[in-house]
Amino acid sequence: MAKLKQDQDLFESERSFRLLVEGVADYALYMLDPAGVVTSWNIGGQRIKGYLPREIVGQHFSRFYTPADQSNGKPARALGIAREHGRYEEEGWRVRKDGTFFWASVVIDAIKEDGRLIGFAKITRDITERREAALKLERVQKQLAESQKLDALGQLTGGVAHDFNNLLMVIGGSAQVLKKYAGDEKSRRAVEAIESAARRGAGLTSQLLTFARRQNVNPQTVSLKERIDAVREVLKTGVGGSIQLTTEVKNDVWPIRVDVSELETALINLTINARDAMLDGGAISISAENVRLDDEAHKGDFVAIRVSDTGTGIPPDVLQKVFDPFFTTKPVGKGTGLGLSQVHGFAYQAGGLVAVASELGKGTTVTLSLPRDKSGILPARSPGAESSGSGTILLVEDNPDVAAASTGLLEQLGYAVRWVCNAEEALAEIDADGIDLVFSDIVMPGRMDGLALAQAIREKYPRLPILLTTGYSDTLRKVSLGFQILRKPYEIHELSQALAKVTARWREQ
Repeated sequence: MAKLKQDQDLFESERSFRLLVEGVADYALYMLDPAGVVTSWNIGGQRIKGYLPREIVGQHFSRFYTPADQSNGKPARALGIAREHGRYEEEGWRVRKDGTFFWASVVIDAIKEDGRLIGFAKITRDITERREAALKLERVQKQLAESQKLDALGQLTGGVAHDFNNLLMVIGGSAQVLKKYAGDEKSRRAVEAIESAARRGAGLTSQLLTFARRQNVNPQTVSLKERIDAVREVLKTGVGGSIQLTTEVKNDVWPIRVDVSELETALINLTINARDAMLDGGAISISAENVRLDDEAHKGDFVAIRVSDTGTGIPPDVLQKVFDPFFTTKPVGKGTGLGLSQVHGFAYQAGGLVAVASELGKGTTVTLSLPRDKSGILPARSPGAESSGSGTILLVEDNPDVAAASTGLLEQLGYAVRWVCNAEEALAEIDADGIDLVFSDIVMPGRMDGLALAQAIREKYPRLPILLTTGYSDTLRKVSLGFQILRKPYEIHELSQALAKVTARWREQ
């Protein structure tokens, strides 16, 4: 009687366990024989993998693995590990009945009776959504870390740019003054070398600021065909005689609104990058066409500028890093790693985007897409040479070396110069009369910077022309206040044109 009761209890226990296993829908719980053949199946297995019990019982469990895993013997290794160590655990891709893949968490336990292996218990869980959520979180965290890194680097860049551009202003400005007095050919070449070095330094600072997205931009409506034609000879000289450079920009290409200097710098950077991918010669083509974008971030009319080369191409593992600042595959001293960073920063600031397509051994195409300027109003071209001026300019500059260089350029243009080193002294000098124009730095120590000084002058002397200058400052974002701003370091013809422009604007008022 007691044994009958014990047998009944065991039967009920086994029945309850079987019903529990068969009723679990979130897990595939099933048994394998020692060879890996499925001997039982639950509703979770049917839901996750798509097989009915009659379709899978008696089949080998290896059919749940991907073809690649099957060919390299992974199912057999899994059973071998479970047999030897008692358990096998992993995460990996598995295949449903309909051929779709899912990411699975898998456990295989060896079942033994009296020390003899009688089969395996297998548990499979579909964790595709959890994996995707984890990957998405990882991407967001990576983007946040990258954003924080770029922000820190951008702040550092912005902090040093003002001082560095002041140094370049002293070097370049003094060289331009000396150039007038250089009597022999050797002296002229030396001065020109100094000027060239100052320009390269200014270009490097501009690239740093652009990639950091802290560069002051001066957008204007531009005919792309005219701008490419204007820099074509520079580009041809840069690529050398062993490389064929062709340009194809149709007359109907829409105008764009960009900073001309940054556009030309981007074209030069892309062309030089293409040249460096063709050590044994080749071809570079620059083309542009009207396109319409319809993705989530960029919609509407754009002009696509493509720079293509027949070079070695970019390996896939490098392709995703090409826009990273300071990343370069060139030897030490052959590249700064800022060229494509400048292009990326310029495209972002202009409201566009940049993309790279490359194939090893066949070449690379960089596509720079910039928004169409629907106003279609192209500005009149300004002459490149400096014009003579007259009158007295009040120079407001706290750095004596920069003041000396600027004074030399202004006097060379024909102006008389009075120099003060802060805003308070400037206001007192204006009150004393005799000032025809104020030329002031923006970043100055004291309670009043250049912008505040300009506002104070505008309120008290609305007819007095004001020209501001700076190497870099966050206050450049206030350009909407309506003041003309000349970026340091500047050359004498740029100074002349800025002075003429601001004077003409005040006369029109």
